[in-house]
Amino acid sequence: MYSKILLPTDGSKHANKAAEHAIWIARKSGAEIIALTVMETSSLVSLPADDLIVRLKEMLEEEASRSLEAVKKLVEKSGAGVKITLRTDEGSPADAILRTIEKEEVDLVVMGTSGKHGLDRFLLGSVAEKVVRSAGCPVLVVH
Repeated sequence: MYSKILLPTDGSKHANKAAEHAIWIARKSGAEIIALTVMETSSLVSLPADDLIVRLKEMLEEEASRSLEAVKKLVEKSGAGVKITLRTDEGSPADAILRTIEKEEVDLVVMGTSGKHGLDRFLLGSVAEKVVRSAGCPVLVVH
């Protein structure tokens, strides 16, 4: 039924719960998982390029790497034998997710309701809401 599952992650508890669901679905359907983390660097663009900005970007990259490694460990720990590809992108999280859906011909997106930043829009996070409204494939939102 599914061959490619996109799993946007930021290391939040909702993203980790979504990862568990994505792994289960991938194991049952034989799908591969594309784990994606997006570094929101748009706010850094307007700041002067100095050592602080360079360090902030490095910190974002480290956090992105930790988020992806956590998902990879969950897949390995599950023993499901699921193929996983790790991706990092920059910019608006919703836009990066939608680009990846098209580029990778994703069949299903499994994502958390809200991320680390707690920017909830009632019960559904603003990133999840935009993806649900705009994706050309099914989206499973996990709370």
